[in-house]
Amino acid sequence: MTPVVKGLIIANVIVWILQIYFAKIGFNLEEYGALWTFQTGNFKVWQLVTHMFMHDTGNPEMGNIDIMHILFNMIALFIFGHHLEDRWGSKRFLEFYMICGLGAAAAELIIGQAYAVVGASGAIMGLMAAFAYLFPNTEMFIGFIPFPIKMKYIAIGTILIDLFGGLDSSNNDHIAHWAHLGGALVGLVLVIYSNRTNRKTFY
Repeated sequence: MTPVVKGLIIANVIVWILQIYFAKIGFNLEEYGALWTFQTGNFKVWQLVTHMFMHDTGNPEMGNIDIMHILFNMIALFIFGHHLEDRWGSKRFLEFYMICGLGAAAAELIIGQAYAVVGASGAIMGLMAAFAYLFPNTEMFIGFIPFPIKMKYIAIGTILIDLFGGLDSSNNDHIAHWAHLGGALVGLVLVIYSNRTNRKTFY
């Protein structure tokens, strides 16, 4: 495992554990660290970063802990992240990850609905878009599909699902589709621009 990917996974898991601990003693960390959209009146500038390290915990105070959100995100971070960090180096990879996360937050603030957002998904969608652009014909197995699918098709399918989910006004799945799309768009633009200009940084 590459060093930045390892550090990000450790940081996310530690914050998730702290969320559970504080929830059990009656203190909701999400009130301060989640990304609250402008409509709620609870937005603070640090939430642009802190929301990337928080995840859904379920209902810890009732003994119901949800591990699936952080589990899927950390698996995706490992799968895409270590290839990109190997290619770009740790510093450049961390730049890319954080810029994608900020782009995801901006998209959710501008277009999203009035609720709080947590999760690394927006930044990870940026990683997925970059991976699909750089390694489009890499084949992967997804879920229960019994045959491998090329990464370019996985990326297109995932983005379309988020697009339809975001455009469906009746959708109440509590998924930050616009954050996902914002992260993917920023990631794709960054990797294309960097490849064409041969820049050594993403800013």
